[in-house]
Amino acid sequence: MSGQPAAPGCYRHPDRATFVRCTRCGNPICPDCMQVASVGFQCPDCVNAAAAAIRQPTTVAGARLIDRPMVTYTVIGINLAVFAIQLLVGINELAVDFGMWPFGIAIDDQWWRLLTSAFLHGSFLHIAFNMYVLFVLGPPLERILGHGRFVVLYLMAAAGGSVASYAFSDIRTVSVGASGAIFGLMGALIIAGRRLRADIRQVLILLAINVVIGFLAPGIDWRAHLGGLVTGMVAAAVLVYTPAPMRQWRTAWQLIGISALVVVLAMVTLWRTGQIEAYVAPLGIT
Repeated sequence: MSGQPAAPGCYRHPDRATFVRCTRCGNPICPDCMQVASVGFQCPDCVNAAAAAIRQPTTVAGARLIDRPMVTYTVIGINLAVFAIQLLVGINELAVDFGMWPFGIAIDDQWWRLLTSAFLHGSFLHIAFNMYVLFVLGPPLERILGHGRFVVLYLMAAAGGSVASYAFSDIRTVSVGASGAIFGLMGALIIAGRRLRADIRQVLILLAINVVIGFLAPGIDWRAHLGGLVTGMVAAAVLVYTPAPMRQWRTAWQLIGISALVVVLAMVTLWRTGQIEAYVAPLGIT
């Protein structure tokens, strides 16, 4: 006596008989596993695989779209926290211990000054201006570059400003400030704006005004400004001008470009160190 074949069990719930099968893979699926498709039903695994295969939208730098520029706000918070410590300990005291001081870097191997100096400030006006510009320019740049690339850009611009100040300032100079990084953000926004064909006239005007102020006002380390500007522009060009045909290798090419920039900064630093050591050698200072 012939009878109707037994219904197979659901591939996820074997104890539940079903005649419905996934239109993609053919696995039997029970009502709890059925996902409505354009034709028939699909199993959860096929639906998830299809969703993962959908290409996520990315920015011109290859970054995923972000909702909030959390890195910008975090960097502002770090700078404000450090300045609060300066007020408690003494602005000049921390500047002497952690500011960009060529002699200390070259002779005493205090390399950390190249980075720590970028998180110190000399006055309320100094930090207010830098943090305001960071608050204005940071979010659009972070949305273009993404969180990780924005961190790289900021640190590279800060390092570029410190290296330029180290290379071309008097060895007795002690300088502090995030201005190198801020100028780097200005330059980066100009590069990214050009890549996106956006209106960058306001950024150009802001940059021009601050470059002039840096040369005219006393006590401003214009070397750090220019060093951060150039480094930020080069780093931004690496991040946003990676060739589109090599999109699958974009991150690797960006890493290579940024690494090359790090090597250049390191070479300038070593050159200046040798120059300072040769200068003080006749004095018996080692």
